[in-house]
Amino acid sequence: MHRWSQLFIPTLREAPADAEVASHKLLVRAGYIRQLGAGIYSFLFMGNRTTQKIMNIVRQEMDKIGQEFYLPALNPRDLWEESGRWTIMGENMFRLKDRKGADLCLGMTHEEVMTDIARKELRSYKQLPQIWYQIQTKFRDEPRPKGGLLRVRQFIMKDAYSFDIDAAGLDASYQKHHDAYCRIFDRCGLKYMVIEAHSGAMGGSKSQEFMVRTPAGEDLVVSCEKCNYAANMEKATSKLELVEDLKTEGDGQPLEVHTPGQKTIEDVARFLGVSPKNKIKTLAMMISEPGKEQPEKGKTRTPAKGEPGPVSRAVVLLMRGDHQMNETKLSTAVGGKDVRPMEEEEILALFKSPAGYLGPLGIDWAKDMNDSTKPILLVDKALEGRTNLIGGANKEDYHVKHLTPGGNFHPTAYADLRSVTAGEDCPNCGAPLRIDTAVEIGHIFKLGYKYSESMGARVLDRNGKEVALIMGSYGIGIERILTAAVEQSNDENGFWLPPSIAPFEVVVVSTNSKDELIRTTSEEVAGQLEAAGFDVLLDDRDERPGVKFKDADLVGIPFRINVGKKVTEGTLEVVQRSTRQTVDVKISTITEHFQGLRASQSI
Repeated sequence: MHRWSQLFIPTLREAPADAEVASHKLLVRAGYIRQLGAGIYSFLFMGNRTTQKIMNIVRQEMDKIGQEFYLPALNPRDLWEESGRWTIMGENMFRLKDRKGADLCLGMTHEEVMTDIARKELRSYKQLPQIWYQIQTKFRDEPRPKGGLLRVRQFIMKDAYSFDIDAAGLDASYQKHHDAYCRIFDRCGLKYMVIEAHSGAMGGSKSQEFMVRTPAGEDLVVSCEKCNYAANMEKATSKLELVEDLKTEGDGQPLEVHTPGQKTIEDVARFLGVSPKNKIKTLAMMISEPGKEQPEKGKTRTPAKGEPGPVSRAVVLLMRGDHQMNETKLSTAVGGKDVRPMEEEEILALFKSPAGYLGPLGIDWAKDMNDSTKPILLVDKALEGRTNLIGGANKEDYHVKHLTPGGNFHPTAYADLRSVTAGEDCPNCGAPLRIDTAVEIGHIFKLGYKYSESMGARVLDRNGKEVALIMGSYGIGIERILTAAVEQSNDENGFWLPPSIAPFEVVVVSTNSKDELIRTTSEEVAGQLEAAGFDVLLDDRDERPGVKFKDADLVGIPFRINVGKKVTEGTLEVVQRSTRQTVDVKISTITEHFQGLRASQSI
């Protein structure tokens, strides 16, 4: 039997001064975690007990679809060089050298190691499909650790990898993980959304995130409550209300108008008496061509003999005047290349005009994305089909009317470049969209051939032809589940966890340990519930009842049994932490009461 008097549960009345989000404050106050360094936390008894329960749920569900491995956290450089991520991961990766000078890193994820095993051991389609997973510590040199367990440098992750012979096989493996994740998060008692997501540095054709709404989140999620459409800001789309185009003046040809000193969208719109929705916003950028070294800003470097010099290419974006560009969507549109704003001399060289008066006329734009000899003009899809827009005239103090994409200027391509805003219409059903901050608890990716091609993981297909394996990657943040649960269920007195992941399901509080009847009844009740299969904590400390009640409310246990003066009547008080509802239950039926709660899935 677990007795509070014998356990280390160092509760605090005040949260640390640097704690900003609810989960950080409460997990420290409840004695779950203690900080060792920036983004580095120790899990104490209560915290470790909860994370072990979470890992058990994850393991049980993953064992239904895959096989558990355990891989080294210490990885040699050459594996990450093969995939190209030694450079891509940059300063986010912890790097070190051994005593012989060989480069190593601490694993942030294990695509490379799993692919290395696959290429050495898998030979035939007959060995497929394979799903391998592990629950292991990962490392990320987070530049700004904060939020307690939300942004850390060492964390526990369940990462899984699938290997299939073709796209249909990957589809099946991906769906297995999707369904397993839903079961895991359901069992952990979380209210979550599954959203369309951007693959980022992982690469691949499709990915989905499992997100929990919370003010502590750093991701923005766009969702519809009517049809359950959901996507992160980098993937979200919406239906826009129709905008009435401006009437044609004169012969409809581009018409310069004098706009002295009017540079911003708002200033020009006000000066001309139009809506920003009828204006074009011009964003002048530069992209880095693949394989070409870029000099540091403000510096130049003379290429070595025979070495190609640094190469940048202009890419100009046209947006509706009231819209904001989404950097991730832009990155997708230019194939993941690095993008930066043009510098003043670059703007003058292309537009022959200072910033504030830039527009699409008079420039020979590339006809397609493969034309590397000319600048790229990307036009946001919100402008497709629009007419008589107003934009810069590439002439100081002038703008131009009657701009029509595909009419008097021709885009290289149309692309979705804008960020959705709250209240816009859902792309599926037309209901208003909402935007919330959220925490990511899981992410699944269709990697495709990104790693198998670069690392040579190949097998023989049914026709004896050697083909690359097609892969998927699937992650769950163990601490993120705990954090999300606390963020979803807390008040000014503490938090409560779902019974499935709480360190204990029930705390039995002996309100007066010096009273023989109360003390013995408390021990008998705790023993009965424990024998019936419940996780029980007996608070047998020599403390005032108020102190015990406050601690019980703080530490996340979903049910409390108060053993007090009513024992003379054969009665106990059962308090449900989430609702504060108190019911009297006979001592003789206390086990049946909790078995009934378990049957109804309340515990």
